[in-house]
Amino acid sequence: MTNSDLDDLFAAVRQQPVAVSDDLMARVLQDAQAEQPVAVGLARPKRRQGFWTGLFAALGGAGGLAGLSTAAIAGVWFGFAQPTALTTVTDSIWQTEVAVETVDILPGFDDYLSEG
Repeated sequence: MTNSDLDDLFAAVRQQPVAVSDDLMARVLQDAQAEQPVAVGLARPKRRQGFWTGLFAALGGAGGLAGLSTAAIAGVWFGFAQPTALTTVTDSIWQTEVAVETVDILPGFDDYLSEG
């Protein structure tokens, strides 16, 4: 078989009309319709986060908030009731007498009444 023989066969096939049954055409069109993309609704715009939600997320969620609050409570406790173990540690570091004056952060009302 040569190239000219193939050309003659293709020409003969082109002259005969292709008969496609209506049933086959309906099934092909139905399958094509099923493969078409479905229209998707518009995405809702994201709601703006509130201040507290943003702060909660910035701290790392519940775990971060728990750690932060635990550290804050421990710091307040160490500042309020100075443990004896800490004074032992500071005395061993600074081996000299350190004079620390007491600062009254929350003065009483009487302090404002004094004159001069």
